[in-house]
Amino acid sequence: MAASPKHPLAAGQTLPRKPSDKPSGPKASTVITLTGIGVVSVLLIGYCSAQDDYEEVGADCVDLNSYQPDGSYTVVDDDYCDDSPSYHGSNGAYRWYYGGTRSGSRIGQGTTVRPSDVQIVTRQGTVIQRGGFGSRWGGGS
Repeated sequence: MAASPKHPLAAGQTLPRKPSDKPSGPKASTVITLTGIGVVSVLLIGYCSAQDDYEEVGADCVDLNSYQPDGSYTVVDDDYCDDSPSYHGSNGAYRWYYGGTRSGSRIGQGTTVRPSDVQIVTRQGTVIQRGGFGSRWGGGS
């Protein structure tokens, strides 16, 4: 009788494997989901950090009753201005004056209109408003 051919495994050989085309099952979907979340997170962090590049504008508290023909106002102590857009006390109206050029105790060439998307800082270094994403108006009662 003729000897029958030996099976490849019996001869110590391994069968060639067919590589799978793509991973499947719960492990593959978890990897894809985590990768997607990672990419979105990096993009969001990059966008938010780029939003911190905003212009800084100075603010001075002025007495609105001291308006002069040259367009300037008298600068008063910051305590006269609070976080609300204007304060009308018994001594007159006080408001933040944004930008502008200060000369002695007077300031001009600015505006009383609060700019948006900028960081507003008093001459004493107090931040009134931060610009960009999440900026807010200060609120008084």
